[in-house]
Amino acid sequence: MQIYPNDRIVFFGDSITDADRNREDNTDLGHGFPLFIASQLGSKYPEMNLSFYNRGISGNKVADLNRRLEEDVLALMPDVVSIMVGINDTWHNVESPDFGTAKAAIAFEKEYRQLLMSLKRAGVSRLILMEPFVLPIPKNRTTWRVDLDQKIQVIRLLAAEFHAEFISLDGLMNAAGIRHGFELYTKDGVHPTPVGYGLITDEWMRHVQPTMELK
Repeated sequence: MQIYPNDRIVFFGDSITDADRNREDNTDLGHGFPLFIASQLGSKYPEMNLSFYNRGISGNKVADLNRRLEEDVLALMPDVVSIMVGINDTWHNVESPDFGTAKAAIAFEKEYRQLLMSLKRAGVSRLILMEPFVLPIPKNRTTWRVDLDQKIQVIRLLAAEFHAEFISLDGLMNAAGIRHGFELYTKDGVHPTPVGYGLITDEWMRHVQPTMELK
């Protein structure tokens, strides 16, 4: 995906994006991949005058993103919106009778599709979809796969349908954990360590191509 001079880039999602940002400060980027990405692009391409906004909120599900899209994202008049959501749609529903069912996957797809359609209608054509992930720390996190895997497939299909840039993180994070130890990348299977955030940042950067050409 091309990144152009003066682009406004919004990171939208849950706690993985939030990364303990100060919500009283609208310019605060938190301590995770939005900060790392802004630091790298800002230092390498200062002449591009890029703007970055973190609008992650811990605990959010995809329906929560839909509810706050207008105020938290569209009001910023973004050129690029990077979305990472889905882990709470699994985590918060572990005890639900719909957990791991086709019904849950269909409901998730409906909400995610609504989000993407709203962005498209608002004229945001450059979308980056980051899939959620879970690592086997603690071991019972593996029981989440029956639900999360369906949601990951939904996001992959929507990325193709909406011609979005897709970043596959579940395989990336698990493969790194298998090679070097899962604890290096996350302590609870969900929230990244600084090393985990570094891996996510590198993958995100691999998918964008800054250019000095005007849009």
